[in-house]
Parts: sequence; C-alpha cells; structure tokens
Amino acid sequence: MRSRGLLIIGVGAIAASLLLAVGGIGAGRMTGWSIGAPGGMMGRAFSSGSRDIGLDRAVTIAQGVAASYPSGGLAADEVIAFSGNYYASIRETATRIGAFEILIDRSSGSVTREPGPDMLWNAKYSMMGGGMMGGFGVSGSGPMKVTTQQAKDVAQRWLDANQTGTSANAPDSFYGFYTVDFQRAGRLVGMLSVNGYSGQVWFHSWHGSFIQVRDLGAGSAP
Repeated sequence: MRSRGLLIIGVGAIAASLLLAVGGIGAGRMTGWSIGAPGGMMGRAFSSGSRDIGLDRAVTIAQGVAASYPSGGLAADEVIAFSGNYYASIRETATRIGAFEILIDRSSGSVTREPGPDMLWNAKYSMMGGGMMGGFGVSGSGPMKVTTQQAKDVAQRWLDANQTGTSANAPDSFYGFYTVDFQRAGRLVGMLSVNGYSGQVWFHSWHGSFIQVRDLGAGSAP
C-alpha cells in the first residue's frame, strides 16, 4: 500500500521551524492553487472542531489537489484519517516517486502542505522554490545518498529510542526524503521522515491518533 499547497506562509514561522529542526528549501515552485497555511509549523496543523468532513470527502479533496497541479502527472496515493487531520500523499504517476504531502482540515476541508520535511526537504516540489529563505536549501541534490533500507534502519533506531515497542514500515520515497509509517501491535501509530542526504529524522508530531486509511493505488506498479 505505502510503497509510499499554496500560499507562502510567513517567513517568521518558517524561520522558527528551522531553529527547531534543521531543514532545507528545494527548487520547483508550485503555482495556481489556493491552499492555506498551517496553523502551527511544529504542532497541530489545525484546530479541533466538532464537524468532520469524513474520509470520502477528504479523498475527493486530495484527488482534486493532485489533478489541479499545473504540470499534470500526479495522483493521490492514499489518504489517512488521524484525530488531528487528514493526511494525503501525492505521487508522480509515471515514476511512482512521491511528489509532496498535504494535510486536510477535518472540520473545514481546507488544505495545506504538510509542515516540516515536505516543505523544507522536498528537492523538487518545494513550495519555497526560488530561494525565498536565501541560504536555507535542501541538504543535497541528485540521487539520495541514503538508501531505502538505510532509511528504514535509521527510522527504527529512532523509534527504539523514542517510541518503544513500535516498528518501522517500508519507507516511501520522495524527492530529498523518505516518509516512514510506524506501527505498534500491527496498528499504524504515526509517521516520521528521514532526510535522504543527511539521515536526519523529523517526527510528525501534528497528526494525533490514527483512525483509518484509504489506499488509492497510485503507488502501485502500472
């Protein structure tokens, strides 16, 4: 299953996040979408609300985001419902490589690029293309130096130290980083990302508890 947005957010918020977790900003600006900024770069991305748009609506939104990408060639791979937000991965249909990750507000359906690794380590689809942050850039270019197996090993070591009793699933490859789901007792618990050049780990602290997942098949072989 997991062979695993866009108004520019404030410079101050990005700078603050960089102080907390060293990241980078890649090339390749996306234009033409009306996607809001997250409420907090390093915390919960959205406020809780009593209304829930539901997984079906979240899937439709994710598919719409993928279809509206100006250059085409993208599809929603999966949508995961968490207590804090809906997460969706958007993947290139030709290469099966992850393009970017989005969060969908459970109450309003508003969309943002996922904070952290996707915004700051994405070497091809970074929303910050053009170097808005000056010297802050992705930590490498070209093929990633960290292999898929190494990324899984790095993730597992981090989990052993910080999330006792959890195990890393197979990493999903994006441009510049991997995203890794992890589980406990056979049930998905959360996510982290591993930088594809430095091996740095960034825990996704904004999702909350896992609820369910919808696999859309964009990551499978043609």
